[in-house]
Amino acid sequence: MKKSPQKLGSGLGPLEKEILELLWQKQQAKVRDIYDVLKKKRKVAHTSIAVLLDRLHERKLVKRSIETCRGGYRYVYSPASEKEDYQKAVLRNSVDNLIERFGNIATAYFDERFGKKR
Repeated sequence: MKKSPQKLGSGLGPLEKEILELLWQKQQAKVRDIYDVLKKKRKVAHTSIAVLLDRLHERKLVKRSIETCRGGYRYVYSPASEKEDYQKAVLRNSVDNLIERFGNIATAYFDERFGKKR
C-alpha cells in the first residue's frame, strides 16, 4: 500500500479513524450502518459520514461497490487493507519521514534505542 507521505496516516480526523475502525470490525458497511453506530456515541449527520467515506475512498483507504436498492443505488464500503497492514504502512511512512528529515541522527537514535544488545 504505497501512498504519498502527506496522505498516509497523517490528517485522519477522529471521526475518520472511528469509521475505519468500524469497517475493520464489520468488513463492509453502508453509510447508514456506520451512521447508526456512530450516532449513539456522538452527534453526527448522515451526510457527514457519507462525505468522509467518499474522502477516504479518494485517498484509497476504503473501497466501495455499488448496490442497487429502492430508488436507485447505494455504496457498500470496505477497508482497502487489513488493519495491521495499514498500521505497518503508517509506521513505515513515519520512520521514513524521520530519516529523510533528520538523516544520520535519526538512524543513530534508532540504532541506540532499538539495536540488539551484544
